[in-house]
Amino acid sequence: MGSCPFKDTSVDEGMSIRTLVIIKWVILVGIAFSILSACVAPQVKEGHISVDISADGKTIAVDIPAGTTVDSALNAAGIIQGPLDRTEPPLYTVLDEGSKIKVIRVNEEFSVEQEIIPFESQIVQNESLPADQEHWLQLGENGLREITYRKVFEDGKEISSNPIKSVVLKEAVPQIKMIGVQKPFTTLTIPGRLAYLADGNAWVMEKSTNNRWQAVSTGDLDGRVFSLSPDGEWLLYTRKSEEDDTINTLWAAPVDPESGDPIDLEVSNVIHFAYWQPGVPMTIAYSTVEPRSAPPGWQANNDLQMLTFSPSGFVRPLPVIVEPNSGGLYGWWGTSFAWAPDGVTLAYSRPDEIGLIDSTSGVQTPLLKLTPAQTFADWAWVPGTSWAPDNNFLLSVDHQPPVDSQQFDLISLSAPDSFTVKVAPGVGMFAYPIASPAKELLSGEKSYQIAFLQAIFPVQSETSRYRVVVMDRDGSNRKVLFPEEGSPGLDPQELVWSPQALKEQGNLVIAVLSENNLWFVDSVSGQAWQITGDGLTSRVDWK
Repeated sequence: MGSCPFKDTSVDEGMSIRTLVIIKWVILVGIAFSILSACVAPQVKEGHISVDISADGKTIAVDIPAGTTVDSALNAAGIIQGPLDRTEPPLYTVLDEGSKIKVIRVNEEFSVEQEIIPFESQIVQNESLPADQEHWLQLGENGLREITYRKVFEDGKEISSNPIKSVVLKEAVPQIKMIGVQKPFTTLTIPGRLAYLADGNAWVMEKSTNNRWQAVSTGDLDGRVFSLSPDGEWLLYTRKSEEDDTINTLWAAPVDPESGDPIDLEVSNVIHFAYWQPGVPMTIAYSTVEPRSAPPGWQANNDLQMLTFSPSGFVRPLPVIVEPNSGGLYGWWGTSFAWAPDGVTLAYSRPDEIGLIDSTSGVQTPLLKLTPAQTFADWAWVPGTSWAPDNNFLLSVDHQPPVDSQQFDLISLSAPDSFTVKVAPGVGMFAYPIASPAKELLSGEKSYQIAFLQAIFPVQSETSRYRVVVMDRDGSNRKVLFPEEGSPGLDPQELVWSPQALKEQGNLVIAVLSENNLWFVDSVSGQAWQITGDGLTSRVDWK
């Protein structure tokens, strides 16, 4: 029996295992290479492209590497761009073979032009003028504006023009015409000249209540001072000030605007007193305050100064009569003054005293000590004081003690010897007595009446409304005139007598403000006539 030759199978098996391992390793390497190859971006084949560039009226062909942007292509062509230039397509665009680039040259220009600002026309209705009567308050005037334009050009062609700045060189002034819409109130013939303050402007009546004109049209009269000169030719008044350290300023204006221009009297901060000196033309006495931020808005100087001026506008200060001083108890509020008819002496009244001042020497003579009224507020009570036409008596109000008393009596005070007579008790703190023009009797004696305000509720006179009362100088024949019983009454105010009797009525009348309208009240019959109806009247004077 034959036998097979011996075969070593272990060697074959070992080789087969190694072969398999090598084959697997090759396969894995191939797979890994395939995966890595897939993750690598495809490489751009190196090459050049040709593009056309149009700029400044020329077109050139440029060879550039593939993948170049517009910005790089322009740099390669040596084309410089201005700060405003733009391209089509934009600079960041990647170019292809045959792309076309257009460079658009952009520049700007600035120009300045002037433009007229047309004035506006305004119409203001005013019940102080008769119906359909017209009055030009202000003539219109065009303004001027300067406008800066920015113009943009592309390749020399204007594509836009826009305003970028506007400056007003001159404001337009509106044209204002006032048209009368006065209600048909009764027309009265009046003596002298009457001035009244309405809505910040001064108006004047003469001969008839229908004959009116505007004497001052600035619209800023504050009513602190509003006084006609004794001859009725000039008006003294105060105007509000826009300055931080100034309350108002003192002015004088001719009543007839065609006679001249208003005159700045170079005086400021007048609250309590400024008035014409009787018998001395164009001469004024006044008192001042210092503005304060705390109530009431000032600290009184309690001074008394004088000035004179000419129609041409020359203003000359005169020697000071009373230097600034504390002004007694509650002197921070201020002192009031009143000229005597002789133009030499002035009466002064303050919360604690009434007295006289000689205008030539400045000597002060106390006549009556007062019990100051405790108001518990940021204002102080000062009695309204005026002179009788005989130059010998003062009419005022006396406050009875204690300080919180509500008893206020109307008194007549003898100027030479301070003899005091209680003429009407319980009138209230705001009586403001005023004597009528004197009437000479057959005996040669001068007679006059006294008009005053009577508080409807005397024990509450600080807040009470009032009625107009007249009486003889000794307190007899007392009669309530206006308004009638049952009406609301009047606000405290200074009454004004007509300088003479009205022709038709034959009696003196009293100018009164009711609901901010001017009324005339007959001093004998009590008949009343409404004169204005716009509800804007705040002060009145009559010479």
